Amino acid sequence: MKIYSLITLLFTSFLFAQTETMTHEVYFETDKFEVPPTEHYRLLLFLSEIETLDIQKVSIYGFTDDRGSDSYNLVLSQNRANSIKTIFSNNEFDESIITNVDGKGEILLKLVKEEDIHKIRGLNRKVEIIVQPYNPPRVQKALEEKPKVEDIIKGELKAGDKFTLDNILFKTGYSKLLPESKPVLENLAEALLERKDIYFTIQGHVCCTQNSRDAIDRKTKKRNLSVARAKFIYDYLAKKGVSTRRMKYVGMRRKFPLGGDPKFDRRVEILVTYVGESQGN
Repeated sequence: MKIYSLITLLFTSFLFAQTETMTHEVYFETDKFEVPPTEHYRLLLFLSEIETLDIQKVSIYGFTDDRGSDSYNLVLSQNRANSIKTIFSNNEFDESIITNVDGKGEILLKLVKEEDIHKIRGLNRKVEIIVQPYNPPRVQKALEEKPKVEDIIKGELKAGDKFTLDNILFKTGYSKLLPESKPVLENLAEALLERKDIYFTIQGHVCCTQNSRDAIDRKTKKRNLSVARAKFIYDYLAKKGVSTRRMKYVGMRRKFPLGGDPKFDRRVEILVTYVGESQGN
């Protein structure tokens, strides 16, 4: 019984640790609101840590050191907070849960336990990010059962038909598929190899970016993530033997958000462009 109680306690403690408030600080150069490269890298690591959490809200607060007028410091601190929000957006983070993006102005020198005034000011030139997960995490709703992709391809199709490759989900900020997506992609390739009369365009999408902009591919640092996702599927199908004469790929950026859980906007769709006579694989 003691061992069982200990395991239960440890598991409960682990769950609680996963849902506690998390914080991260980003530091800036004097009079600057552009995020330095090292701080940008640290922030991306933090985003990777919180992406799997069921987050209730995120607050972003900007600060400055004690130099400069009050009005100047308020503007600078707000710009710093805004720059962090932009990085969240560029990396497909759901903006709807960012509830505060505020510039607080200067931090008083005496609030930091440090003797060196230069170090104190360096610690005060920052943005503080506070992440509040749901505790406990919410229960996920069961997904509505949809036709399998191979059944759709075997059925009646015409030019203009479009279908989403359900369960082909991407890691946030990457064109890399989540492991559970591989079987769906394999079934897609097999179905397209059997039915050779379909010509189509692979459309990649991203979530959460400002307006209709594309997101940044964290691997290449380029703002072409929706294209990269479509090309990933294109390359996979070509490798499996589907003729490249039948396929095109295009990035749709964030032009057509679905609403709901942002992970479903990180998607790929197939647009049928022609159904006709078979001309090889």
